[in-house]
Amino acid sequence: MADTTTPPEKKTVIVYKRPLAPDLMAQLEQRFTVLDFTGVTDLAEEADFLEALPRAHGLIGASVKLDRELLARAERLEAISSISVGVDNYDIAYLNERDIVLCHTPDVLTETTADTAFLLILSAARRGVELANMVRKGEWTESVKEPQFGVDVHHKTLGIVGMGRIGQAIGRRAKFGFGMTVNYHNRSRHEVVEQELDATWLEFETLLERSDIVCVTVPLSDATRKMFDQKAFEAMGAECIFVNISRGGVVDEPALIEALQNGTIRAAGLDVFETEPLSADSPLTRLDNAVTLPHIGSATHETRFAMAELAVQNLIQSLQGDRPQAPYNWDALDRG
Repeated sequence: MADTTTPPEKKTVIVYKRPLAPDLMAQLEQRFTVLDFTGVTDLAEEADFLEALPRAHGLIGASVKLDRELLARAERLEAISSISVGVDNYDIAYLNERDIVLCHTPDVLTETTADTAFLLILSAARRGVELANMVRKGEWTESVKEPQFGVDVHHKTLGIVGMGRIGQAIGRRAKFGFGMTVNYHNRSRHEVVEQELDATWLEFETLLERSDIVCVTVPLSDATRKMFDQKAFEAMGAECIFVNISRGGVVDEPALIEALQNGTIRAAGLDVFETEPLSADSPLTRLDNAVTLPHIGSATHETRFAMAELAVQNLIQSLQGDRPQAPYNWDALDRG
């Protein structure tokens, strides 16, 4: 007798903003109905995307603010898989209310982002971009003299604000690669890290005062928003270098610009900004003592693929009802 049962309807997944490699897209297409909106720049204003949202069981992408109003359209939504480690683009409380799983991609980008931090540290300390531009402009006509000198990084004191995975990876590079003294500020102490790196936990302002270089890796939250303000830069002092690889919102950007212009701090290395992309009109683009990168923290072929691969697996597992590899809010949900 023929099987007359109707196969279950495939769940629908929307891929947004960040494109997936063909083999990763194929993994989703084997299991789900996939709608591709990776070429859309403003999802909130895209009629086809808004029309598709009520059909979506899963979303996968990055770099888009998915607020309560937008997600309210997604009546069937079960899971969001973000191709990022940060989750500040998502209304966590609202997702928890609706029992929607949010996944992210920690670990796989840790080492690459720590590399980026040291790229900024070295570039700011040795004035790498400024002097490379001097050569490009044909202005290198004699041996560099004291006005073009930078400062050493090795055996200096590095203050890390936020001692998570990335902060620890930066600390290892500092301690074992450059012989630096490592101090850190974090909500809680990490005794294992202190032993490994001979690191010292300090109060926030004390860390700023005692550091030659301050590197921030904290997530953006109400507690960290604009924590680096005029008072913080004044505490660092004129010889200090400030490096931000976390989120632009942790910095009071006008205060940073003023500190760089006035020599309140020596230099800054920045991969993130309050508004991205950074406007060409920003004074940061014209300051020789500011090294500005276009948010490349995890932007290598290997790491971006690993992030997308993990995000795809997170989404598949979530929509199958399994615990994903890297859930952000799993423990806050009512999983029955």
